[in-house]
Amino acid sequence: MGRLDGKVAIVTGAARGTGEAIARLLVEEGAKVLLGDILDDRGKPVADSLGDAARYLHLDIANEHDWEDAVELTLREFGSLTTLVNNAAILHIAPIAETSAEEYMRVVRVNELGTFLGVRSAIEPMKAAGGGSIINIGSIDAWHAAPGTVAYAASKFAVRGITKVAALELGRFGIRVNAINPAAGNPEMVQPFLPEGLDLNKLGRGRRAFASAPIGRRGEMIDVARAVVFLASDESSFFTGADFPLDGGVTAGMIIPGDIPGTGRSRRG
Repeated sequence: MGRLDGKVAIVTGAARGTGEAIARLLVEEGAKVLLGDILDDRGKPVADSLGDAARYLHLDIANEHDWEDAVELTLREFGSLTTLVNNAAILHIAPIAETSAEEYMRVVRVNELGTFLGVRSAIEPMKAAGGGSIINIGSIDAWHAAPGTVAYAASKFAVRGITKVAALELGRFGIRVNAINPAAGNPEMVQPFLPEGLDLNKLGRGRRAFASAPIGRRGEMIDVARAVVFLASDESSFFTGADFPLDGGVTAGMIIPGDIPGTGRSRRG
């Protein structure tokens, strides 16, 4: 018996990276999954590899008609919709002074509008199913931003707001809405903005943030997928409107090198 037996999910941005990891773990735990993405050449093979429990559909999350098609296919193939994972997102890295209005709005259209359309599209089928779980994938940049991420950080702050409003409005229908804000993401999103040959693992921000994290390691995409499984399952039936920083404790505070009073630990040596 899987933790998600009987659940039916739509996962956006599922052709690669975090979305693929989420879709695979949902299926492993017993769910039926519609994988949506615009990368058809990568998404369809992922769905095919998951067998009868998965289907693939071209889904531009900023397109209302694509959402209608996604819900229709999910209901036709699997009979209901109980789970939505709004994972798809895009990134733009540039200083504010070098970010055009078009670049800014492109990120907002996908990350913010796409999340809104996903939530809205799931309401009626989840009401018909007697309830459900909507899981919005935000970012740690919606807790503490970084230079060069004005459009991305703003869009992910918006995802947190959408989550809370939706939780307030939809709870009476048995629909739970929560957000996960990971420090871990798909390296493919960042790579186009890096100088050729630069190792992502050697970026200064990553070294400082995670060397001092209480957990003491970088996050991985599977960490996000495991959190999604929990929020998709009945184990989280009293969670809604929650806003989880999945960051190894980075947002909890700061660890100062040297002796740590009250812990019996030392950072020396």
